[in-house]
Amino acid sequence: MNVLLLVVYGIFGVAALLTLWRIVVGPSILDRAVASDVLLTEVMCVLGAEMAIDHHTRTLPVLLVIAAVGVFGSISVARFVARRDGEGR
Repeated sequence: MNVLLLVVYGIFGVAALLTLWRIVVGPSILDRAVASDVLLTEVMCVLGAEMAIDHHTRTLPVLLVIAAVGVFGSISVARFVARRDGEGR
């Protein structure tokens, strides 16, 4: 079981590093926004896996806050891009 946990956390770690690379490199704000949503989702998956493995629900409020931040962040970026595209017309 410990080997499986190390493999799962290793995969999540590699995915997070690749996502951070996409946030840094870009090339557009939409790429960065999608990558930040993916990173938040990865963090939520790691916390959910930890809750399932350790049989507790102590981090459930943290999951809810992360989900809310992701939703509001996506909405903010979408509004920003829509306004920016509207100015160019």
